[in-house]
Amino acid sequence: MRLMRRVSIGLLGLGVAVCANTLSAQTQTASSKAKTSTSSSKAHGSTKKTSARKKKDKGQAAPTSDRITEIQQALAKDGSYSAAPSGKWDDNTVDAMRKFQTTHALNPSGKLDARTLEKLGLGSTTAGVAEPVAPPNSTSRLTGGSLQSSRQ
Repeated sequence: MRLMRRVSIGLLGLGVAVCANTLSAQTQTASSKAKTSTSSSKAHGSTKKTSARKKKDKGQAAPTSDRITEIQQALAKDGSYSAAPSGKWDDNTVDAMRKFQTTHALNPSGKLDARTLEKLGLGSTTAGVAEPVAPPNSTSRLTGGSLQSSRQ
């Protein structure tokens, strides 16, 4: 019984040693590969990593300074903005936007939205009012039929 226990412990120790050596060898191989790739990229003068990731859409773009000037002029015409139009979205513009939105029963966020632009006379007259309408004689790739006939 003691002999069997000693053999079992010896085999267990041998197994642990083999696993440790294998792991050590794998780690050394991985680190040498990393060093090789780093040194080869330095030899080629390339230090940047190339990435296969696609650029993420950033959502709605900020208005241009010309568009901001146009908005400031519309706010001034309404009497909400008293400074000279600067083309910059500053605290005066945000305050004027909130004042305008409050006066016209809109959400006083101080931010641009379709309804506010519509009330300023700078947006679409159908924004948020009705569903989009397809151009005449357009067809759907899904149904193959005319879009105009399906809505009538």
